[in-house]
Amino acid sequence: MRHFPLKCNFTLKPFILQTLPLFTSGLYTFLQSEPLWQLSIHHGPLSHSGGWSPMVTDQEPWLQVDLREQMEVTAVATQGRYDSWDWVSSYLLLYSDTARAWKQYRHEDGRFVGNVNSEAVVQNKLSHAVRTRFLRLVPLDWNPSGWLGLRLEAYGCSYKSYVADFDSRSSLLYRFNQKSMSTVKDVISLRFKSHQAEGVLLHGEGQRGDYITLELHRGRLDLYLNLGEIRLRFSSGRVAVTVGSLLDDQQWHSVHIERFNKQVNLTVDSHTQHFQTKGEGHSLEVDYEVSFGGIPLPGKPGTFLRKNFHGCMENLYYNGINIIDLAKRRKPQIHSVGNVTFSCSQPQLVSCTFLSSSSSFLSLPSAASATGGFSVRFQFRTWNPDGLLLAVQLNPEPQRLEMQISNSRLQLTLHSSGRPKLPNHSTAQSGFNDGLWHSVSLNTRNLQITLAVDSEPSSSIELWEQLEPRGNLYFGGCPTVDCQYLTPAFQGCVRLIFINSQPMSLNQVQQGLLGNYNELQFDTCNIRDRCLPNLCEHGGRCSQTWSSFSCDCSGTGYSGATCHNSIYESSCEAYKLIGSSSGFYSIDPDGSGPLGPAQVYCNMTGKIIVIHTLSPLPFLSSTENWQKFNYSASAEQLRAIVSGSEQCQQEVVYNCKKSRLFNTKDGSPLTWWLDWEGEKRSYWGGFLPGVQQCSCSLEENCMDMNYFCNCDADTDAWANDTGILSYKDHLPVSQIVIGDTNRTGSQAVYHIGPLRCYGDKSIWNAASFYQESSYLYFPTLQAELASDISFYFKTSTPSGVFLENQGLKDFIRVELSSPSVVTFSFDVGNGPAVLSVKSHLPLNDRQWHYVRAERNVKEASLQVDQLPLRFLEAPADGHLRLRLSSQLFVGGTASQQRGFLGCIRTLTVNGASFDLEERAKMTPGVTSGCPGYCSGSSSLCHNRGRCIEKSNGYVCDCSQSAYGGTTCNQEVSVSFDMESSVTYTFQEPFSVMQNRSSQASSVSTESSSRAREDVAFSFVTSQRPAMLLTVSTFSQQYIAVILAKNGSLQIWYHLQTDRSPDVFSPVLTNLADGRLHRIRIHRVGKNLYVQVSSGEPPKGRENLNEEVMQAAFKGFIGCLSSVQFNHVAPLKAALTNRGSSLVTIRGPLVQSNCGALAESTSHTLQDKEQHGNSTQKDLAVIAGVVTAVVFIAVCALAVISRLLYQQRRAQRSSSIKEENRHSMYTDYRTELHLNNSVRDSMKEYYI
Repeated sequence: MRHFPLKCNFTLKPFILQTLPLFTSGLYTFLQSEPLWQLSIHHGPLSHSGGWSPMVTDQEPWLQVDLREQMEVTAVATQGRYDSWDWVSSYLLLYSDTARAWKQYRHEDGRFVGNVNSEAVVQNKLSHAVRTRFLRLVPLDWNPSGWLGLRLEAYGCSYKSYVADFDSRSSLLYRFNQKSMSTVKDVISLRFKSHQAEGVLLHGEGQRGDYITLELHRGRLDLYLNLGEIRLRFSSGRVAVTVGSLLDDQQWHSVHIERFNKQVNLTVDSHTQHFQTKGEGHSLEVDYEVSFGGIPLPGKPGTFLRKNFHGCMENLYYNGINIIDLAKRRKPQIHSVGNVTFSCSQPQLVSCTFLSSSSSFLSLPSAASATGGFSVRFQFRTWNPDGLLLAVQLNPEPQRLEMQISNSRLQLTLHSSGRPKLPNHSTAQSGFNDGLWHSVSLNTRNLQITLAVDSEPSSSIELWEQLEPRGNLYFGGCPTVDCQYLTPAFQGCVRLIFINSQPMSLNQVQQGLLGNYNELQFDTCNIRDRCLPNLCEHGGRCSQTWSSFSCDCSGTGYSGATCHNSIYESSCEAYKLIGSSSGFYSIDPDGSGPLGPAQVYCNMTGKIIVIHTLSPLPFLSSTENWQKFNYSASAEQLRAIVSGSEQCQQEVVYNCKKSRLFNTKDGSPLTWWLDWEGEKRSYWGGFLPGVQQCSCSLEENCMDMNYFCNCDADTDAWANDTGILSYKDHLPVSQIVIGDTNRTGSQAVYHIGPLRCYGDKSIWNAASFYQESSYLYFPTLQAELASDISFYFKTSTPSGVFLENQGLKDFIRVELSSPSVVTFSFDVGNGPAVLSVKSHLPLNDRQWHYVRAERNVKEASLQVDQLPLRFLEAPADGHLRLRLSSQLFVGGTASQQRGFLGCIRTLTVNGASFDLEERAKMTPGVTSGCPGYCSGSSSLCHNRGRCIEKSNGYVCDCSQSAYGGTTCNQEVSVSFDMESSVTYTFQEPFSVMQNRSSQASSVSTESSSRAREDVAFSFVTSQRPAMLLTVSTFSQQYIAVILAKNGSLQIWYHLQTDRSPDVFSPVLTNLADGRLHRIRIHRVGKNLYVQVSSGEPPKGRENLNEEVMQAAFKGFIGCLSSVQFNHVAPLKAALTNRGSSLVTIRGPLVQSNCGALAESTSHTLQDKEQHGNSTQKDLAVIAGVVTAVVFIAVCALAVISRLLYQQRRAQRSSSIKEENRHSMYTDYRTELHLNNSVRDSMKEYYI
């Protein structure tokens, strides 16, 4: 936020007040003799007159203020008209230097809050000051029981202005007193307004390769800055830092650049970019001069040609030097090139804005043409990919000509009836919805239509006869009485309209003297960049239309309308609870927080997270040796994983020969390690922190009891000190330092094992509330733009508030509003918004129920258990920020009413877990934990089974699990022959089949793009091709999983019926090999992830309908086991509910036990993982003379494919191997063989 000058809050007077002279209204006008103070706000005794009120017949009233000169405005205050029922309750504020081109002041949602009566004063402080001469207040809402009226005051101060005008052929050169100027700190500030989207504002360079260039490019501000990196001198290597957007709007914009050494802050208006410069140097060395407004000598070495700046600069300071003041006083340091003037010219580029995508239009008469035909020329800018620009009826009848934007291209269509049809003409250039001004010229003379766009060569269409306009020309849209065809109206800005070379005056249109219009805003181009700032999280790509923006989350690992939600689980424990088997997984330890996903190995039997070290061999020396360790996760991710786990440990091994750990006279350690924060730790594995001892001392079995470690005995024989580091606050090990290797005969081999973490301490973190007035409190939610809240609850009471956080007016609340209804409500300034989910069964049944509520700037959602996800769209151009100030209350409210009675567990907000148990220990009326069999971490029910409390025990509800048995751990397998099949009919539409983690799509709010599939099954077959599983709808959408002719796995998605299905093969090897294979498919919106038991990089294929038909014809011969689709287990339903109307069985089905193979396979995988861990070690040999380097082999496979709706792409990283001979360990072990390999079977596809 910008800080205003001290005491810049004076009342700005006098005013010159004007009203819009609309011809249709007899407006109240202010006479010259009327005292201006009657329209001012009175804080003391009120005047008995004063105030502005338009005539009731005025359709578009506004009030305009002339401050006589440019002022810095910091606040605006309003008051109703004296002694009346007239006031304005909300309004827009526009500002201008010329009273011709206006810009709307953006006050969050654009609206300013006005008055609620005629006497109270409401002041709105501007978050950033504006420097302007004219203000315009446009009323939006007023007293419904009266009329609109107001008294107005503006607050601010005057300021000193130094202005220079550049005409795109001029510049100012600031020349140094010496040959070059070298600076370690630079401060550059200026204000500018531009007539064009391109132009250099500042440039300087030096012979050693340094340069600084500030330029407008496509309406954005680019800063190129390099310190001493010679290879970046040429344009191909230059990288710009870009800030701002739509800066060619003829309004003032402020720029501030601060550089200290390599750190730079670039601020444009209120948007700041922090970055570090390229190059090795820390100073900027510029030779001879710095130029402003352009590069006057394009032949200079190392420069690149750019358009010069066309516009005005104000208060240009370069390292404290007022450049414009020096130029104005003709000082010798300043050299002027071309015509630089010191007053800002005011171009008459008046724009109008087409507001509605359905009803806006501008109708203008066609001027007479002496040569026949007609010509039209104008400029436009928009964000929309489609819209009608021009429509005109033609003679001879019936013909019409349309110019429109279609799929971001400009398209010209001549509609002729009864005449030879001419082809549509589309420009080769695309991207006309980029928000920039584009010029278009159309001419129908000389029996041809000529179209010219921007600076591209014109193109022509030959005609059979001369065309003449019939009636009016329609811009941006067309009333239905004149145009009997459907074309989206244009939303955007238009200016500089010429018909038959005659300029069209928009002022006359506005006054009703020329043409006609509907839903237009004059004197301003009210375009805004909704992607600045980018509200898409986690690297989501923002795109926009005129009225909204959307986020493309492909490849980010997140989903939702703003890419807020992680598509990964937060821990191995969470994967285990949904029935996943051991293997490599991506986990997101902070959920929707800023950390990304990390790849780990999950051992589901022991619920272990294994994070391997990826460190190379250490650098060895004859004195002190150290090794820094890298992991397959970042330091922040590691810390989040460790903090969220119940316990963690890391094995350390030190094999020594005359190499001590701690045995010194002064007690200082010879060997130590650094924890995750870089703190020095001198205790070894197996002992407590802070004590320089080893595990053999604790176990009293050291080889020499005079020492606390085996290696401290300092013998000529190999010894070993091994132990486990288990103090979580110190893990993982980041570095090790070995000191005692500089003596003759000293040798050492160390090993730091992988980090292993157990459990998830947040999943069963619970609190019990047994007093209605009790609650837990936590710090205020940080939820201005986005927040997600999830938890489990169980209760027997009919209602109660789960959590609440309030602000001055805003609030957010989740509650059980009735026995079967959960309600999520909030207010961000647009009025209370309420989302409710009603269950067909009571929720106060003393069983655990899941709730997830999310709110972002696009939408809000509420999920309860497996019930359909409910959404609520955010209002267009409404308030965005949720402003909270009180503490977060859990289990109750600040008023201590409607408190919750029952248990809450696993409370997570924005990816951060809340420690309910610890806070409950110090809160009356609340206890830690929750009573009952189903409230612990013992995982009584497996594979998505739900634990149900009973009075004398518990039972497992396996209805949504693919497994059976009392604890949902018995596999359900069926043997099929060629005639066998099972069909399951869903009771809900395919497009909304979602499970509890269902989330909104990244690019659309339609239910089909919000869909999520979780498919898992195992199979054994020798047949190929074979149909494994299909899901289809009546609208011909389908998902198919088949084995192709060669036995490879193929997954088909046909979600868009107007295009070919998308197909890929995650495994190219033959899976019809009579062995068990496990498949898991997971889709969220446009992101698809596949895990297979083995595989190769996927290959995309298309147009394989015949192969699917062959697979369907062949059917399936073999065994299927544990089939799960979202929360439905169709195979189990076929065996246990044979009479159900939802299940159709054809042919013989024989229950089998082939799934038992899956269990043995799982154990085999775990054994392999454990065996890999035993050999996957980072070792180093340390001695006085280095004679060998240990080899480490790392194999990594990463596959990324773009699929469904977009192009595909694949990326592979190949294996890397390094081999070196071994000779040093003959006295330690006969052979040392290391093989560090990581293979990830999870493939990721971005649809």
